[in-house]
Amino acid sequence: MAQRAADVLAQRLYSAGCRWAFGMPGGEVLTLIDALEKAGITFVLAKHENAAGFMAEGTYHRTGAPGILVATVGPGALNGVNSVENARQDRVPLIVLTGAVDADAAQTYTHQVLDQPQVFRPITKQSFTLSAGAAHVIADKAVTLAVEGRPGPVHIDVPISVADAPAEGEGILRYAALPMRPAPSADFQAAQAALANAKRPLIVVGVDAMTEGAEDTVRTALEQLGAPVITTYKAKGLVPESHVLCLGGAGLSPKADKILLPLVAQADVILAIGYDPIEMRTGWQNPWNPQTQVVIDVTAEPNHHYMHQSTYNIVGDCAASVEALLPAAALNDTWPDGEVAATKTAISDSFSRQADWGPDAVIEICRDALPDDTLATADSGAHRILLSQMWTCEFPRALTQSSGLCTMGVAVPLAMGQSIVEPDRTVVSFSGDAGFLMVAGELATAAENGLKTIFVVFVDASLALIELKQRQRQMDNRGVDFGHTNFAAIAKGFGGAGHRVTNETELRDAIQAATQSETFTVIAAEIERKSYDGLL
Repeated sequence: MAQRAADVLAQRLYSAGCRWAFGMPGGEVLTLIDALEKAGITFVLAKHENAAGFMAEGTYHRTGAPGILVATVGPGALNGVNSVENARQDRVPLIVLTGAVDADAAQTYTHQVLDQPQVFRPITKQSFTLSAGAAHVIADKAVTLAVEGRPGPVHIDVPISVADAPAEGEGILRYAALPMRPAPSADFQAAQAALANAKRPLIVVGVDAMTEGAEDTVRTALEQLGAPVITTYKAKGLVPESHVLCLGGAGLSPKADKILLPLVAQADVILAIGYDPIEMRTGWQNPWNPQTQVVIDVTAEPNHHYMHQSTYNIVGDCAASVEALLPAAALNDTWPDGEVAATKTAISDSFSRQADWGPDAVIEICRDALPDDTLATADSGAHRILLSQMWTCEFPRALTQSSGLCTMGVAVPLAMGQSIVEPDRTVVSFSGDAGFLMVAGELATAAENGLKTIFVVFVDASLALIELKQRQRQMDNRGVDFGHTNFAAIAKGFGGAGHRVTNETELRDAIQAATQSETFTVIAAEIERKSYDGLL
């Protein structure tokens, strides 16, 4: 008996390591969900498709397998668009499965019908419409496209009758991508020579190095060159941030830029490893001068962003390319005047705790009180900038967030996806109160799945970052303040634990209780409005 087309798709996803799918069902995806479950992929019912997409991303960060978002026709599919575009910008392999009305029916039936492939085509690596005769090939193409090169989302529209139709054809031979090492050239040899003769080398590491798993090569380059390392927020932890040459993350903090960019200007050779400025603010437009500095840009794809330029542009696998570039012998006496140590101290001092209570105190206390192997997620907003500078990461993906799109409402579902994969590990999300309210309904999902995730909420009843920008432009206060919410009570209403904290003792007690709890915990840290002034 022939397999259904939906079964072929589900089994290919299982063979790629996928074990969870997230979404909301509709009549158009019932066969698809049935096939996923029969293949060994658990379907997790979320409360909104956008949150489901971020939960799926959370599983990717812990397993390396593509995440799966399932959405029904029309409004279900459109609800997930934000998480799909985020996956594109943040290099997340996400398989987006949407139900669809059959092509013949769509000619005479219009209820909820729209051109879904046209919606998803600009925000995915490719959009397919599943067919029974090519189900094997489409499934294989979708998985390989999602993970090859720069990872990203791939969309498959699944018509109702096709999901149930017997699949024809057979599986195909799947290829294994080999690391792409650049061919020897005069430019490549010149880049090698520049590194071998560097006196003040500096390394900038970005999202592509993280997605390619290049942490060992980055560490080797740091040691071989004696070069300080600056990472984007997404690449935090590729070098343990306790290392004397690691200067932590950069991207959105003007306060950090004032310290880090002068050091960048002093470097004679800059090695950018998998660095894409999609994560960076305007201060990182043209942060170096390839006319007076040697800039070696190792990227997964050519530079079409033009946010900066380089002396040598090398397109290829980050690890293989850098390993070929490094000098045979370690460099000696680089950065002889103590600038690196002074910069690291200045960063540490600038983002140390400034007050007994406030957002900086909350972050420091949480970092101190939670286990060293804690996984953290951050939502977008003022707290995210501060957290990304203060939260030390000793391993890759210790802190995850939306760095390219910088969308709100991500921290809670990202943390939940990771908790589903590693239920006994401490996972904590950090949200502003506005971002938390966007996804508060997912606390029901956390309860239904028995998650022990800790949700920390910075409560100031204001869109703090936008309110700060409003004041900086000397505008009147409009549209940024809102009412106070009892988040502890909401948590208890959904079946979890809730704590309202206003000082260090209460926060430490809440954290201790949360780490021992058998359910999820919401910790509402109440801070004064304008608490971020001077901290970012």
